[in-house]
Amino acid sequence: MTPPTPPSRPTDAADDGTHEQGHPLTGTEEKGVAAALEKSRRDKLARLAALGKDPWGSRFDGAQPIAAVRTAGEALRRPAGEPPAEDGPTVRVAGRIMLQRSAGSLVFLDLADRSGRIQVMLGKKQVGPEAWQVADCLDLGDIVGIDGRLGWSKTGEMTIFAAGLEFLTKSIETPPDKFHGLVDPELKQRQRYLDLIHGEGVRDRFIARSRIVASVRQTLTDRGYLEVEGPTLQESAGGAAARPFKTHHNALDMPLVLRIALELHLKRLLVGGLERVFELGRVYRNEGLSPRHNPEFTLLEAYEAYGDYRSMMDLTEAVIRNAAAAAGTPARLTWMGHEIDLGKPFRRVGYDDLLREVTGCDPTDPASVVATAAARGLDTAGRHPDVVKSELFESSCEAGLSGPVFVIDYPAAICPLTKRKAGQPQVAERFELYVAGMEFANAYTELNDPDLQEELFRTQLAGLPADESMARMDHDFIRALRHGMPPAGGLGIGIDRLVMLLTQASSIRDVILFPLLRPAEDPRTRPAGG
Repeated sequence: MTPPTPPSRPTDAADDGTHEQGHPLTGTEEKGVAAALEKSRRDKLARLAALGKDPWGSRFDGAQPIAAVRTAGEALRRPAGEPPAEDGPTVRVAGRIMLQRSAGSLVFLDLADRSGRIQVMLGKKQVGPEAWQVADCLDLGDIVGIDGRLGWSKTGEMTIFAAGLEFLTKSIETPPDKFHGLVDPELKQRQRYLDLIHGEGVRDRFIARSRIVASVRQTLTDRGYLEVEGPTLQESAGGAAARPFKTHHNALDMPLVLRIALELHLKRLLVGGLERVFELGRVYRNEGLSPRHNPEFTLLEAYEAYGDYRSMMDLTEAVIRNAAAAAGTPARLTWMGHEIDLGKPFRRVGYDDLLREVTGCDPTDPASVVATAAARGLDTAGRHPDVVKSELFESSCEAGLSGPVFVIDYPAAICPLTKRKAGQPQVAERFELYVAGMEFANAYTELNDPDLQEELFRTQLAGLPADESMARMDHDFIRALRHGMPPAGGLGIGIDRLVMLLTQASSIRDVILFPLLRPAEDPRTRPAGG
């Protein structure tokens, strides 16, 4: 038989008992409508139970991804004017109801799963009286399973013509777009589950993130790296200059901190003979929040024995290009107002060359650096010239680095874990990768001289307040170096920022499923009279 033609789609969400759109509701009116809608849903919940149906569902095997069903459906498409195919395959899908509209003895649903969305037609005659009673209990947001024949309607809509309906989960809450939509960015982050259901492209972004992370792992394992796990609780935080989160272990009665970097434990593994290692892990820095910073973030660190910072540049390019391909990101893109080309070799420019070009100072002359910094309003009093130089670079050069560009050969005094260039002890073999004025990667030729490392640690510690990251010497790390760490290159890449770039997100909070937020009061938990 020829499938029936569905009614035309309304422009607004389907009516499931909500008020008509009109003048904005007062707070009291809105609460009243919300209460009525919830009551309606709970009444349907009770009706399902009375029908002997579990409103919270059960196992539903064999469901096909909707995207795969749609691919199969494309083979059934007929030219305009020709009758639709009547012999489409039998399919089974499960998903959430995103649209619902009734037409007498027919109900049309838009069903969505992680992979896509498709129309379903429920006919009273086709599904039978028992399933039709269940169909009368459906609301937007409910999760159902469908068995049926795949085809096309006369109006050209790919449709599953249902022969069976299985109820899987009841949604008690009315979808947010019934009133004013989920538009508040903080609410989207706080209730990420709703953002994933209703936000345009949100689910795709986090699927892309998963593919990016998988690609990073694959790139490294293909190159012989071993994935390892270091401790997140440490006696003292090292490997970066940052303020850690503090905690306490009750059984051992000892203070601990959450790690701020992965570096020092991974280098111990180089000493132990694991010559290529990496970790993709969470690190924690007790610092501010911004569109580029979250106190808890995901960091890749990789270390390669017998490599250096040049081999880390090659690795960085491979990691980013492969991740872009996995995410479906074009090699050329516009992001944050910058034109970026990931397809060609990344530019490499010397730190001093860039500073000279942008500021006009002589980077090899401390007096010139300090004078230029003071003229630009930076605090220079009593500060090491290389620290002043670093702040001058950050304030003057970083924002203009559209990139991708490797800035190489940093001032040695600000790089305590980095090997010095041969014949140039004032220069560290370090690079940072910049894209759109933002740092994406940091890499060194690793310092493996234990005596120099201890000396540099002591120099650094002397200038740090007690609550800073390296306020305690990691004596065991120095001991490990004394046993002999091979020459090596090391790399760190901020995964969240990489995902921002490859999904063209403007804020780091848009690529972290559950970013840190201030506590929010739920009005439903308020004490009576509060």
